[in-house]
Amino acid sequence: MLRKRLISCLAAALITLCAMAESQVKYVFYFIGDGMGVNQINVTETYLAALKGKIGFEPICMSSFPVVGLVNTYSATNGVTDSAAGGTALACGQKTKNGAIGMLKDLETPCTSIAAWAQKAGKAVGVATTVSITHATPASFYGHQPRRQMYYELGKDLCASGYDFFAGSDFNKPHSVDGEPSLHEQAQAAGYTIVKGYKEYQKRGRKADKLILLQSDEKNRKLGSEQLPYALDQDKDDLTLEQITRAGINYLMSKQKDGFFFAIEGGMIDWACHRNDAGSVINEILDMDKAVKVAYEFYQQHPDETIIVISADHETGGIVMGKGPYELHTDLLRFQRKSIDELKWILNGICRKSPKKFTWETVEKQLRDLMGFGAGIQLTDEQKERLQKRWTRIEEALNAAAANDEKAVRDRINDLCETTKHILSEQALISWASGGHSNGYVPVYAIGPGTEVFQGRIDNIEIAPAIAKIAGY
Repeated sequence: MLRKRLISCLAAALITLCAMAESQVKYVFYFIGDGMGVNQINVTETYLAALKGKIGFEPICMSSFPVVGLVNTYSATNGVTDSAAGGTALACGQKTKNGAIGMLKDLETPCTSIAAWAQKAGKAVGVATTVSITHATPASFYGHQPRRQMYYELGKDLCASGYDFFAGSDFNKPHSVDGEPSLHEQAQAAGYTIVKGYKEYQKRGRKADKLILLQSDEKNRKLGSEQLPYALDQDKDDLTLEQITRAGINYLMSKQKDGFFFAIEGGMIDWACHRNDAGSVINEILDMDKAVKVAYEFYQQHPDETIIVISADHETGGIVMGKGPYELHTDLLRFQRKSIDELKWILNGICRKSPKKFTWETVEKQLRDLMGFGAGIQLTDEQKERLQKRWTRIEEALNAAAANDEKAVRDRINDLCETTKHILSEQALISWASGGHSNGYVPVYAIGPGTEVFQGRIDNIEIAPAIAKIAGY
C-alpha cells in the first residue's frame, strides 16, 4: 500500500515537472483590484445594465473570462486582512501578519514573490499601480519590511530589485530623515530612467535600460505623491492605468527576454471604498477594466502563450445593493461627475479664493453641476434639510469673530461633502457596512492555458504558486 502511494506521488510529481518543462506560457498578467470584492463587481455591472434601462447586469471584460472563482482573504493573524498581508499572500503565496510586507509573521523571515521567481526564470518583470509604487500591494512584489509604513526602506528595496519596469504616481515619502540620497536619486543610480507622464514615456522611455513611469510633478503638487487622479477626475493629460498597461507591455516586450510577468494594481478602488464613494467605486472598476481590455487584446494575439489572472487583496467597505425597499436606482450615479475628494477640493478652493462670495447659492450650483442634485437627482425634504444644516455650520464659521480659522471652515465644508456622498448612496439604494476592510469573498477571474485551476473556492495563497506552475517558473 505504501509502495503504491509512493509510486503515485512520484508519478504526479513527474507529470508536474514535465508540464512545467513543456509550458508554452510566456506572458503573465496579474491584475489586483485593491478592495475589489464580488459586490464591487456586481454594483458596477448592475449600474451598466441600469444605464440601458435593464434590470440585471451588463458584464465587463474581466468578469467575462471563462474561469471564475471565489477567494478567501484572512491573514495569518487577523480574520480581516490589511493590504500588506493581503498583498504578500497574493505576491508570495504566504500568510503573514497584518502590516508586514514580503515577510512571514515572525517579521524576520523574508518570503520571495512571484515577480522574483519570474525574474530568476529569465522573464522581464513589471510592477504597476494607480497609487504610490511603495504602497502595500505593489511593494509586496519586491519589498521585505516588517511594517508597510517603512516607505523609504521599501523604496530602497525597489531600487535593489532590478525589475525592468515600475509605474505609479510616485514614491511615497522619497526623502530620508538621515540625509541619505532621495529615492529618485537612488533609482537613477541603480540604472533606472524616470519619466513623467505617457507623452514623455513615448519620447524617451522606450530605450531606457530600466524604467520608472510616474505622473507629472504638477499633479503630485495637487494630489501628493500617493495617487493618480480618480477616474472621475481625470484630465486629458493625466497618466491612466490603461496608458501604464500599454506602456508596460510595449516596454517589457522590447527587452526581448523569454516573456514577461506584469503585476498591475487598480489601487484607487480601495480608496473609493474606504470613502464609501459609490460613483467613484464604479468608475475605478471600469478604469481597471480598460487596462484589462488592453491585456486581453494582447492575449488575443498570443492566446497559447498568455494568461491573465485577476483577483483582489480584500474587500473594502462592505458594499451592498439594497437599503430596505426591493428596488435599486444605481443609474442615478451617472449624475456624479467628480469624486467626493474632488468636490472637497473644488469647494474649499472657491471659498479660499473669495470667502465673502462663498454662499449657499454657490454651493448649490456645484452640487447641481457635479452631483446632479436638483438636476437628475431629486432630493427628499429630509436630505435637503441635512444639507442646509451643514451649510449653516459653514456660514457660522465664516461669520465668526475668528473668521481666519481656515481649518474650521475647511472641516465644515468637508462635512457637507460627506453628507453629499451619503445622500448619493441613499438615492441609489446602496448601503455600506463600514469605512474599512471586510472578510467578504473577492473574485478571481482568469483566461489562458492552465487557468482552470482557479475555478471554485480557493485561498489567496494558492494563486501565486499556481501562476508560477503554469508559467514554468
